[in-house]
Amino acid sequence: MDLSSSNQENAEFMIEEIKKKLKMASAAAFKATHFNMDMYEDLKDLYDMVMSKNNFSISEIEAITMELGRFRKA
Repeated sequence: MDLSSSNQENAEFMIEEIKKKLKMASAAAFKATHFNMDMYEDLKDLYDMVMSKNNFSISEIEAITMELGRFRKA
């Protein structure tokens, strides 16, 4: 999948993959339609970092979750 273009479908894909990788219990709180598309590049960077790692500490998961929250629309 080409994630270089900023669109809702790509954002949804990345968010779903991050949720799967982190096995997030609160995954329902993060829906692509709630995200600010102006933050697409930041979301892409976060996605790339999450996909590059195999394991996450609790504090890393918390930090990633906080970052996802920062990308939400006000």
